[in-house]
Amino acid sequence: MTDDREADGSGASVAAHDDLAGIVDLFGAMTRSELRRGLSELAFKRGADVDDAALQTTIDAAVRDYYLVPIDGGDADLGPADESLLVVGPAAFPSVPPNAEDLPHILDVPDRHLDRDTLGRTVRDRLAADVADAVASADRSRLAALLEVTYDLEAWGSVDAADLRERILEAVETIEARGDGDSAGTTGGDSDVEN
Repeated sequence: MTDDREADGSGASVAAHDDLAGIVDLFGAMTRSELRRGLSELAFKRGADVDDAALQTTIDAAVRDYYLVPIDGGDADLGPADESLLVVGPAAFPSVPPNAEDLPHILDVPDRHLDRDTLGRTVRDRLAADVADAVASADRSRLAALLEVTYDLEAWGSVDAADLRERILEAVETIEARGDGDSAGTTGGDSDVEN
């Protein structure tokens, strides 16, 4: 496991975002329940108990930060129609935690491989929606995080995100001009977003 792992209320370690991506990468894509089962198996091998709610919170954070991205399993024709699949996202540098290499032999999860171009477009659409939400709420710290994702996405998915960057930078400029920066998650005059 990597240094940025989090802990649940019982003190048990929960996988870091890159470790989650590494586990998903072993299969190409996983449902949330499959990933939670994999994490539980790893915890069992370490002799640790992991709170399922803590796992869900960690997975949600990885999705929010684009380490994992959800796609509709039915649309991809690779999983249950009523459950989304998680794939490695543009912000991730997948790392395989100890004993995770055993998971393909333990879990009944098929190998799933998605078309990279389609995946890139899907992630770009999601990013555009997240940018719109962050602009609407004048959330400067979220805009700073999404700005980084635009660069990651271009390298990861060969997708042009220049218009999204421009929208983010214009929004930050507007927030700064209004003097709203401190109310949106920053604590001073310095901006997290470079103009």
